[in-house]
Amino acid sequence: MTAGTTHFVNSLRVRPEIIRLANEQAPVLWTVRVQAAEVWDAVRVEATPETRVRDVKQAAMALLLPDVEQIDSFLVKLHGAEVTNESQSLQLAGARDASTLFVTARRRRPVR
Repeated sequence: MTAGTTHFVNSLRVRPEIIRLANEQAPVLWTVRVQAAEVWDAVRVEATPETRVRDVKQAAMALLLPDVEQIDSFLVKLHGAEVTNESQSLQLAGARDASTLFVTARRRRPVR
């Protein structure tokens, strides 16, 4: 993609702000969408392919789920499967530019 353009999926139901985890001068910048099931909300995160999944999760949760103290009680899914090693890079986890990471609680809570 050229500078100034974005993938359509990254504009779907997301907050207007963008979390930047990478320097704008990085040779490759990806914009991934992080969606939190508990709040039915999503945010865009700019990162490099080498950015750790855990770093993206922490940044997104700080904005989407600020009251959560134990982020390890939440998991990240990519393409419907849990990312079991959050210390690996986005690229190694199988993400690409415009991927959606889904953050949800590890344990389901009953609806009251």
